[in-house]
Amino acid sequence: MTITVERTSDFTTLSQRIKAAGLLDRRPGYYVIRFALVTALYVGGWAAFATVGASWWILAVAVGLAVAYAQVALVAHDLAHKQVFSGRRWSEGLGMFVGNLGIGMSYGWWMNKHTRHHANPNHEDHDPDVAPDILVWSTRQAENAKGVARLIGGHQAQLFFPLLLLEGFNLHVSSARALPGVKRRWLEGILLYGHFVAYLAAAFILLPPGMAIAFILVHQGLFGLYLGCTFAPNHKGMPVLTAEDELDFLRKQVLTSRNVRGGVWVDVLLGGLNYQIEHHLFPNMPTPNLRKAQPIVEEYCREIDVRYESASFVDSYAQALRHLHAAGAPLRG
Repeated sequence: MTITVERTSDFTTLSQRIKAAGLLDRRPGYYVIRFALVTALYVGGWAAFATVGASWWILAVAVGLAVAYAQVALVAHDLAHKQVFSGRRWSEGLGMFVGNLGIGMSYGWWMNKHTRHHANPNHEDHDPDVAPDILVWSTRQAENAKGVARLIGGHQAQLFFPLLLLEGFNLHVSSARALPGVKRRWLEGILLYGHFVAYLAAAFILLPPGMAIAFILVHQGLFGLYLGCTFAPNHKGMPVLTAEDELDFLRKQVLTSRNVRGGVWVDVLLGGLNYQIEHHLFPNMPTPNLRKAQPIVEEYCREIDVRYESASFVDSYAQALRHLHAAGAPLRG
């Protein structure tokens, strides 16, 4: 696939329409309510953990805490994009608090990784989210795959959701490994390892060893599954770009992204990332404004003849799995 586009003014026109609609304005009231609800879910989950104690009902608490952790991660995502505060100081400070200390995720590591993704979404050479570490995202990657990616690539579509059960653990390990290279490594390290110590102490002091291990496996497994399912529908199955493709900013973001259609429950479940096209075009747009921006962006894409992709909740995953199956074809047989 080779796409060459010379025009660079289309995004400027769209941006003017979005600004005129006031959709880049801050929404402090929304975030006060959202932060309060997510904090209540998080604190309530740990309160339930302490109350239930050494009972196998603790696994039900693990399910609730997995949801709480994923929602905290989505809040950290909004902070990283300066959707909440316009200044970097408050965004980074609160981001490190909820990310490192709250859920054991390095804010600096994730910020660096996610910034590179936004700059070049679905680009084989520049987007870390489509690096062929475990999965392959194109037949070209499959043909050159090594290690684990080569071993499982032929059946990666079937293994995709089971592998997401490991994403929570991977997030913690990657965060710890990245600490030496982050900007505020000492502060991030204290907060990150503070979370690890408190988490493991709570599990193994209040629960018998076997029950503690079961709690951790269920909690971290479902946390990773939820978080992975939040990001999976957004780009998987969309065009994978290479150095041969030359796109302006608008087309680079729109053509590689997919929206997920649904009601308010999808907005809550996916934290607004179901409006992935609008989010990639305007990453600092507050989450509640994405729904309002969607018809403006879709209409404009129709005007300039740019494909605007959206799918239902179920079909978005089906498309992603079909793409993974097709990408792994060279590794089958």
